[in-house]
Formats: sequence, C-alpha cells, structure tokens
Amino acid sequence: MRYDALIIGAGMSGLAAGIRLAQAGKRVAILERHYLWGGLNSFYKRGGRRFETGLHALTNFAAKGTPNMPLTRILRQLRIPHEALRLAPQRRSITALRTSAGDTLRMSYSNDMALLRSEVARLFPSESAGFERLVAALPGYSGSSESDYAQSARARLADFVRDPLLAEMLMIAPLFYGSPTENDMSWAEYGILFRSIHLEGMARPEGGIKALLDLLIARFEQEGGELRMKSGVAAVMHDDGKVRGVRLDDGSELECERVLSSAGLVETEALCGRSVASEEDARIGRLSFLESCCVLDRAPQALGHDVTIVFYSDGERFRYERPEVPVEPRCGVITCPSNYELREPDREPFARVTCPANYGYWKGLSEESYAAEKARAVDTMLDTAETFSFPIRPHTVFRDSFTPRTIERYTGHRGGAVYGSPRKSRDGLTALRGLALIGTDQGLVGVIGAMLSGITIANRSLLEPAGGAA
Repeated sequence: MRYDALIIGAGMSGLAAGIRLAQAGKRVAILERHYLWGGLNSFYKRGGRRFETGLHALTNFAAKGTPNMPLTRILRQLRIPHEALRLAPQRRSITALRTSAGDTLRMSYSNDMALLRSEVARLFPSESAGFERLVAALPGYSGSSESDYAQSARARLADFVRDPLLAEMLMIAPLFYGSPTENDMSWAEYGILFRSIHLEGMARPEGGIKALLDLLIARFEQEGGELRMKSGVAAVMHDDGKVRGVRLDDGSELECERVLSSAGLVETEALCGRSVASEEDARIGRLSFLESCCVLDRAPQALGHDVTIVFYSDGERFRYERPEVPVEPRCGVITCPSNYELREPDREPFARVTCPANYGYWKGLSEESYAAEKARAVDTMLDTAETFSFPIRPHTVFRDSFTPRTIERYTGHRGGAVYGSPRKSRDGLTALRGLALIGTDQGLVGVIGAMLSGITIANRSLLEPAGGAA
C-alpha cells in the first residue's frame, strides 16, 4: 500500500498537516501508536471521569474576523469556521511572586492588554515607560533574525526593565508555557510567547481538548484522510538518503513519498536507525512536570477564586529547571477551566496544578512505590499552590496525577520532555530527503504553535517535487 505522505503522530501538528495534505488531494495517513489521539494534548478516563492533558489554555486568542492573526490564518488554512471552536475567553489570569520579605506580588492580565499595562503601573510605577519600550521591541512571529534566536531573553529584558522583580515576573508565564531550556529562552521565542499570552490572550474551547480534537479529526476524514490508531512506527525506511516508507510495530510496511514526523528530533533519528542518544545528550530536553487534576465539589468562584490561571513562584528566583528533588513545589501553574467565560458551567469543576519534576527519579521508581510517591509529591505541591489560590484539598472529591514517566510513555519524548529538545530544527529539515519534522522540535509550541507547524511544513512539501527536502 503506497501513500503520498505518512504522518507520525496524531497530535495537533500531525492532524493539521494531515488536513492540509488531504485538502490538496494527497493520499495521506496519520499513524498513531496509542488508542487515543492528541499526543501531549489529549484526554483519558479514570474513575468514570474524563481528564485532560496538555491544554491549560489555547493562546493567540482572536475574535472572529480579526485579520492577520495566527488563529485566523490557521482556521482559514484548515477551512474551519471560527464559531466551530466555541472559544471561551479567560476571565483574568495572574502571575504571582513571593518576595524574600514574605510579600506576594500579584500581576493580573486578561485578553485586554490594558489590564496588564495598568498592573505594571500599579506594582512598578517607575517601569511603565520601560515596559512600553519592551512591548514595542518584541520580535514578531515572522522575520526574527538569527541574532534574535541567539540572544538571551533575560539579557534583553534587562535593556528595558530595571526592577529585577518585574523582570522575573515577566519571564514566568512565557517560560512555563513553552521554553525547552532551563531558566531562559531566546529573545525570538520570548517575543512569540509574550505576544501569544499577553498581546492576544487565552481561551479554551467549550468541551475542552476532546472537542477540539474531534473537530480536527472530522475535518481530516472529511477530506479523505486515513487515521490509523494503534499503529506505532518502529522504523523509517530509507535508501540512498531518501525516504521510502515506514515499518510499523507489527512488522508491516507502508510505502510513501514523504514522512512528516512529530515524534521529536532525537526520537525521529532513532527511527531512522541512528544510535539511540544517551540520557546525557544535550539534545534531550530536561524539563518535565508532575501534574495533579483535582475534581472539586463546587466551582472555584464559589470558593472566592475567579482567576483562570495562576503562574507562581514562591521566591524571587523563579526555578524553571529540572529539580534535584522529585518535584519542585516552589513554582508552578494552577489552572481552573471553570473560570473561563463558559456558556455552560462544567458539571464537575476541577483544578489542575503543575510543577517541574525530576524525570530520573520517577523513571527509576518501582511499581510498588510509584503510587504512594505520587500521592506524597502531589500533597507537597498543593501545600504551596493553595497559598496562591484557594483550599483545593478540602473540596476535592477525586484526583488523578501523572509524572514525567507517564509523559514519556504516551508522547514518546525522551526524558518526558514536554517541550521537546532545546535544539530546534526551525526549517523542519532532516538528513533524509522526504523526511521532515513537525511539532515541538520544529520550534513551535502550544496548541496554536503545533498546528501552525504542521500547516507550514505541509504547505512547503506541496510545493516541492516528490522525494524533495520535505
């Protein structure tokens, strides 16, 4: 059986790429190892309830008809009407930082940039002019130079913001939302993420991640695409530097002209037969997380908490790094999906708390100790998280959690690296003709970034002759 294109992974980038190729009349199949689609942004059932992974917020919010915005361009490319997303905007979110004096600075923002401007003026009145210069100087979504990618975001922030507390607070949300490197990111990446979160804003599809995934799968199948679940790729077959197909886990082979892989940089190289990288390989990301989802007996707003997302640091130094301990409770993200502006309230509201975690620790645990260690680590996380939000545990009726070990199992990312390799292939090119990277290791993160990656590389492949670079 021969295809024009095969796509490895039914995540956001794979589904978007598949739609674009199918729209062009290509025979295309998406190959997914697991029985559920979505990759990092997926869902599962436990205790009769559906839980989400990945989607804390859909960034790059744009109202219907807003021109020249990433979300608008994606919907146009995929031929999806804006109203089909049923987007619920955030109410407001907060970046919170506890100082060495014990004070907690809380900086609010929403999908209206005026709120963030007023908060900077309130908390740091002498920094308003510098903040405006920062916003004006941010790199755009396209046209960033190589020097923008080479420059440290922290170093560039210091050119505009003098107060170290404000500089730290302005780093927290962009780092948490998408940096594959510890404690910093490039100036180009910072520009993309700052724009995504603060200049455009955040929303959530009504019905959560499953509703969005179902919409993408429906579009893919409407265009004649083939979705093959439980069809993991064991190897990418190639001859004389050119892709000729893939071999599946069951030993069957599929031939094709092109392969688009969302498996990741080092993971895709391994599929091509290159030696498997060691854990010390600098191309393997070090950042992974432990997340707990707590089902609540009442809405957070009824408990006095109306904030959609809290990005927090319990200390003036934000520790965005792989911790030496099993989990780092002093920084994290608290998400309350019920606090989006939903048309219909969630039947069972919940809160998600996410903190950096040590992959090696969780990978090395025995099955006998794993569950108990998770429970202890989650309570450690919640001890701090509740000081930045509301009493979560007294109102929890059920909870589930996952660790870096879970992330590695279901995404295939070595080290449970949520944002993939710190070495990105921004053009998606690989050493093999006909093989391209899409998704996280092509350099774009988040739901919108992943879809944009799939669309961009798929569009480029349509312009190239069979067996070309992509």
